[in-house]
Amino acid sequence: MAFSPALPGGGIAGLRFLDRTYASQLDAFSKSPSVERDLQHFLEHASEATNVEQLVADRRLLRVVLGAYGLDDEIGKRAFVRQVLEQGTLDPASLGNRLADPAWREMSAALGFGDFGGEFWRPAKREEIAERYRVRQFERAIGDLDVNLRLVLNFRREIPLIANGSDADGTGWFRVMGSRPLRTVIEGALGLPDSFGKLDIDRQRDELENRAARAFGSPSPSVFRDPSKIEAAVSRFLAVAGTTAGTAAVSPGSTALALLSGSGVGSAGRVNLFVSRL
Repeated sequence: MAFSPALPGGGIAGLRFLDRTYASQLDAFSKSPSVERDLQHFLEHASEATNVEQLVADRRLLRVVLGAYGLDDEIGKRAFVRQVLEQGTLDPASLGNRLADPAWREMSAALGFGDFGGEFWRPAKREEIAERYRVRQFERAIGDLDVNLRLVLNFRREIPLIANGSDADGTGWFRVMGSRPLRTVIEGALGLPDSFGKLDIDRQRDELENRAARAFGSPSPSVFRDPSKIEAAVSRFLAVAGTTAGTAAVSPGSTALALLSGSGVGSAGRVNLFVSRL
């Protein structure tokens, strides 16, 4: 029988409960038959995929790889996935580098098929992907109960990667704006209106800097190198979201399910609006 996560409520109280029970719930969820089958197949057969064509030809392998990077709903776009992986990330003009969603670049870099012959052959890399899949699928299950808490888990994991990046001051906010889930949390935490995204991109960055300086003590996303600042942002977001037990129908997380259940790669989503700044 599949394990369904337990949440007694939403908001800060729900998050605190989830934090206390996270390890045990994740372990129980990982033993769900569907998750176990996916991971067993992946760990037994991933080594057979020595190139991108072999990877995308095996739907079960591809499901784990995409799921590990939050791209589950892109599994039907095999030709597109193949193009991203084959082009790699070393060329700034490669497709993965030009997409707004940084998950594509991260996946391509991690698998490495287009960079120096790849990393996928390494057992440690395959174990890493399997663990990422396990965690991401658990987060999806959390999102079925409360999408705002799924957004929070994603924010905690992803914002340090930007904050600790080599050019956090220069490109950090553009990267945040390029990730819809991160953007949703930051905009909620800083009390930005729905119309914010319609502003010129440089004005958006300037406003994020101004509000972050007031809220967190620094205009730079590097402020999130401090875990206490991450938790401050999370608390502010959940306070604004006003989540309640068992529902995701509250702002601003009410629209977040669509943001987290797919990467939004379509005719409008394939061009990174921020690539000239990165």
